[in-house]
Amino acid sequence: MSTDTHSPQVTGTTGPVLSISDLFISFKTEDGPVDAVKGISFDVQPGEILAIVGESGSGKSVTSMSVPGLLPKTSSIDGARRVEDTDLGGLTDKQLRKHRGTDVAMIFQEPMTALNPMYTIGWQLRESLRAHNKDMSKADATERAVELLDLVGFPEPAKRINQYPHQLSGGLRQRVVIAMAISCDPKIIIADEPTTALDVTVQAEILGLLRKLRDDLNTAIVLITHDMGVVADLADRVLVMYQGEIVEQAPVAELFANPREEYTKNLLAAVPVLGSRPEGRRLLEEQPTEVDTEITDAEVAERLKAVEEELASEVEADAPALEIKDLVLEFPGRGRSKVRAVDGVSLSIEAGEIVGLVGESGSGKSTVGRCAIRLLDPTAGSVHVGGRDITTLSNKKLRPLRRYFSIVFQDPASTLDPKMTIGESVAEPLVLHKVLEGNALTSRVTELLDQVQLSGHYRNRYPHELSGGQRQRIAIARALALEPKLLIADEPTSALDVSVQAKVLDLFLDLQQSLNFACLFISHDLAVVDLLADRVAVMRKGQLVEVGERDQVLHNPQHDYTKRLLAAAPVADPTRQRERREAWEASRYTKAE
Repeated sequence: MSTDTHSPQVTGTTGPVLSISDLFISFKTEDGPVDAVKGISFDVQPGEILAIVGESGSGKSVTSMSVPGLLPKTSSIDGARRVEDTDLGGLTDKQLRKHRGTDVAMIFQEPMTALNPMYTIGWQLRESLRAHNKDMSKADATERAVELLDLVGFPEPAKRINQYPHQLSGGLRQRVVIAMAISCDPKIIIADEPTTALDVTVQAEILGLLRKLRDDLNTAIVLITHDMGVVADLADRVLVMYQGEIVEQAPVAELFANPREEYTKNLLAAVPVLGSRPEGRRLLEEQPTEVDTEITDAEVAERLKAVEEELASEVEADAPALEIKDLVLEFPGRGRSKVRAVDGVSLSIEAGEIVGLVGESGSGKSTVGRCAIRLLDPTAGSVHVGGRDITTLSNKKLRPLRRYFSIVFQDPASTLDPKMTIGESVAEPLVLHKVLEGNALTSRVTELLDQVQLSGHYRNRYPHELSGGQRQRIAIARALALEPKLLIADEPTSALDVSVQAKVLDLFLDLQQSLNFACLFISHDLAVVDLLADRVAVMRKGQLVEVGERDQVLHNPQHDYTKRLLAAAPVADPTRQRERREAWEASRYTKAE
């Protein structure tokens, strides 16, 4: 297999830039110590991009955070962590500060939390520079900050250096974070999920930027990610972790073409591949789970049937589950100006149909989803659910109709009340709509937990005691508590690693086929949409540019923007990804000329 794997160059040193030897990491908990990393060793050469992959809890992020000494005080670390000739493991926190930024720099997953919202990006870059060079003047630091922003492809840096983080898009914020990371010419950059929250076009630009920095500056990069397409696009070598241990490591082409370990094979098999929709739409090999949606408690069944009958009188039987006509939504801008986030969108979803809504960040797709269930009030146009126009209904008249639809958000940790038990969270819709109480409520919560393959003992736990995949299952259970006819799923799996994502997607399909709800599935992951959707709608700058059957839109697109979106999506195959990347970059340069 031919690849474009980069050959690391050794400049200024005759050994690895980073060397981890017999690393053990444990954490103190109320139940005793928990071993997170169990004696791993690996090296990173100058100019090499090493990807560390594995499911949540495998120890990959903990390993990376241990290098610059960013783990909490509850951690216990043993083993060597060398950057060239310096063992960072033997340094105090005060001594480590001198090496953070100059020897080791970090790029975090969410730039909005890595940047201080109270200060301009210029101020933050200057502080980063002057922290390691006390003699640098403010004017020199500003000049260097502009140079760094220009280096990472930030548009008009001299004019925009006094902007605040909230005034920038996700892609521009990530460029600022990368500029800060390279400001002191680090020997190695640790990038922890640097593109997870970005759409495919911005992600492709950020990956190209990291590749350019490696090529131009010969900087080594450790890439922590759960996106195997990103690994195929960027990495030279891959290290696979499972339960705190390294189970396999190999050059990127070799690992994808011929994985040795069963865990690695399963990890790669769980990746949805654009253009390779598996039979039955399932990612995992096990047989489809027979989701038992039959309600065994007679009181629960009787009450939910009554709710359905009440709802049937409010809607039209043969109408589309969702019908949006000429939808417009404007947000206040500066002064008297307004920003049109959604501009004349029309879209319908039939009962039992899944429609994928895709587009880059800021295209308006999440705004459409929120308007569809009146979490936002549109400026113009109409929204019909079950044939009923909900656009101008008062909150009092809308409340009974809220049993018809529900929503699952991207991050369940932010939508589940940390003070409520799992049982209370799942029961909340039933309580708010006064559908069930007492033993019947308890019975319904147990059935819902069973449907999302979580046993009843989870009902007394709190969100922080669950993994990301388990929290997302709880969010789905809560959304389906009233058996809605329409579900809005807004990036429900983008924050999950590939193996957990596969389980949640398979579960989602099982539930959708059993309950036959309609769904607007909003995502920037085109392979996931290819797996789930019956039809696909593509948004750009607040407008729909293409709508059609899944196979037609994703495999024979008509609009140039759809073609560019598909070309920018990474695939989990190093050879194919190199070809796709070269074609995408050529199309960008041709267009620029």
